[in-house]
Amino acid sequence: MIRGKQMKVRFSKLNQEGFTLIELISIMIILGVLGSVAIRKYDNLTKTANMTALAAAVIELNVRESLIWANMKISGDGYTTDEDIFAALDKNLGAKLKWDPGPTVDGGTLHLESHSIRLNRTPSTRSAAGKWK
Repeated sequence: MIRGKQMKVRFSKLNQEGFTLIELISIMIILGVLGSVAIRKYDNLTKTANMTALAAAVIELNVRESLIWANMKISGDGYTTDEDIFAALDKNLGAKLKWDPGPTVDGGTLHLESHSIRLNRTPSTRSAAGKWK
């Protein structure tokens, strides 16, 4: 009799170790939902970062153009033409930022990975530097 009771105690201890199949499936479902939410957040973060980088590139173009315009204004020759300022402008904004088609005096399309922005350029005059918008 005692031996049968010891067997029941021994088997009940064995059954209480580890996780049940339902617990494991529940954990897998929770991890799947968390993973899908994290991927969507990451994609949104990447898109926001690319759009911010494009906006910073436009600011960089405007600063470069303003500096060239100011240097021409204070030089001995003074302001010449908008084409001279555009020709002196360094339009290379980094390895990941590409122009397609290339920038013209009127503007161009700037690409960063799968995002792009169409830019229009107002020409510079004697009283103001050109602007990229």
